[in-house]
Amino acid sequence: MSFMQALRARWEQAESLVCVGLDPELAKFPLHFAGDPDAVFNFCRDIVDATALYACSFKPQIAHFAALGAEDALRRLIAHIHTAHPGIPVILDSKRGDIGSTAQHYATEAFDRYAADAVTANPYLGRDSVQPFLNRLDRGVVILCRTSNPGAGDLQDLVVDGRPLYQHVAEKVAREWNGSGNCALVVGATWPEQLREVRTIVGDMPFLVPGVGAQGGDVQAVVTNARTADGTGLIVSSSRAILYASNGKDFAEAAAHASKTLRDEINRYR
Repeated sequence: MSFMQALRARWEQAESLVCVGLDPELAKFPLHFAGDPDAVFNFCRDIVDATALYACSFKPQIAHFAALGAEDALRRLIAHIHTAHPGIPVILDSKRGDIGSTAQHYATEAFDRYAADAVTANPYLGRDSVQPFLNRLDRGVVILCRTSNPGAGDLQDLVVDGRPLYQHVAEKVAREWNGSGNCALVVGATWPEQLREVRTIVGDMPFLVPGVGAQGGDVQAVVTNARTADGTGLIVSSSRAILYASNGKDFAEAAAHASKTLRDEINRYR
């Protein structure tokens, strides 16, 4: 099953558009993980197992693992998701973008080393920088378009031929890069008007929507501006608000409650 097939099946089966972001920070872990040499894996595994019922996907952020020297924990975590929760796709959030053999190695890293089902990618070096990802037809390529950070507009809003640059990115991905139907776009929850504009440009292409939760994105605005006609089309990502819903021994139960609450709120507006 390809990434897009798995994603659509999960939207239907779980009745959920929630993507659980996995961004481990040791300082935020519950105290009982102190001294655990495999704390990163154990914490993230417990979060995954607690939230799987309410998730359409999981999104581990590679820098959070790499900064802790926990690349092996990341590899084992993705393997655990595939084994314990088959059918829930994994998006490796790495935002890679380079050329030539380096781009090919980034694709190998994401899809072969870590066995991710999809990867985030940066389009600003042009098509050849994402082509090695696009060539993996069974995997997803989630391309940055209008990101959720405050400084996104420094470049993404620059007017080119009468339109902001992010609209050109959306159009190029939809018309030229998505020939195999394995592309999605990152469009932040903090920009609801831009969500609507990009949806008009690209049709039913899925959006990965960060910025809900700790970054303050409004769920109703996201869903009403960016859902597709069938009430899907969104991968609404929340990390800190779910991962660190509690720093006590009930952290997993609190994460499950937070993910269920987000799922139910999204579903009210679908």
